[in-house]
Parts: sequence; structure tokens; C-alpha cells
Amino acid sequence: MATLATMLDRYTTPQAAGDARPRVLAGEDPFEVPAFPNEDVYLYVKHIDNTRVLREVDPAARQICWRLIGSSFAFAVVVIALLLPTLNRLMAGYKMETLRQERQRLELDRASLELEETKLLSPARLEQLARMQRFVDPAPEAVVYLDGNKSDQILAKK
Repeated sequence: MATLATMLDRYTTPQAAGDARPRVLAGEDPFEVPAFPNEDVYLYVKHIDNTRVLREVDPAARQICWRLIGSSFAFAVVVIALLLPTLNRLMAGYKMETLRQERQRLELDRASLELEETKLLSPARLEQLARMQRFVDPAPEAVVYLDGNKSDQILAKK
């Protein structure tokens, strides 16, 4: 990798023991702390006032932006159109499973209602209800059979 350290390394490292140069230059203190990097650089920040500068209008930029918006919208429509059958199939699967569960629930409800109906319409239950409400069978001589002809005449007179 060619970094500044590796590029400068070939000039600073000795190739042989005889080529070694002293790292301390003449007249330089070997115990002096080295200078910080870029210590001698002074940065002056000049305030720039761009309030009077107007941005130049690029006529092609507007067309490029609208073309990009239109192509992005078209791409989104195509992707949605391609994914729509998969989404439809997924939603149909969820609906089918919901309907299966509802059918099972309704079958259980129907079975429980049929059981309750058979319990309520059993002859023993009906006899118990008749005793509770004091229903008694009439005696055979208390039964009055109506003659169909006489009742028709009475209704016709009225």
C-alpha cells in the first residue's frame, strides 16, 4: 500500500549498517519535544457575504428532475403491479383460513344448540314443565267435540 509513511520509509531507513545516518542533526537538541503537526500553519477565516449573489437557473435541471420523478413513479407502479398477484394470493389464503375457522366454530355452535334443543324437547322435560305449570289432561267426558256444520252456520250469520 502506497502511503506517505511507506514512501518516505525508503529514504529514512538504512539499507546496511554502514549506511546508517544519525537521526539527530548537528545543532539540534536531542531531548527537545518535537513540534506538533501543522503548528506553524495559521488559518484565517474570511467572512464571505453571498446575500447579493443570485443562483443561476439551469433550464435542463428542471427537466432532469421531472424526468427522474416520473421514472421513479413508473418504476414504483411496475413493482406494485408485479407484486399485486402475490399479495392477492396471500390475502385470499388468510381469508380462506379465517372462513375455515369460522366454519368450525359455527359447526360446534350448531352441535351445542342441537344438543340443548334435544334436552329441552325430551318427553321427560315436557312432562316436568307441564307439572310446573299445572297442565293436566282433561277427563274424557270433559272433552267437547264441535260439529263442523253448526259452527259454519253461526259464522255465516254474523
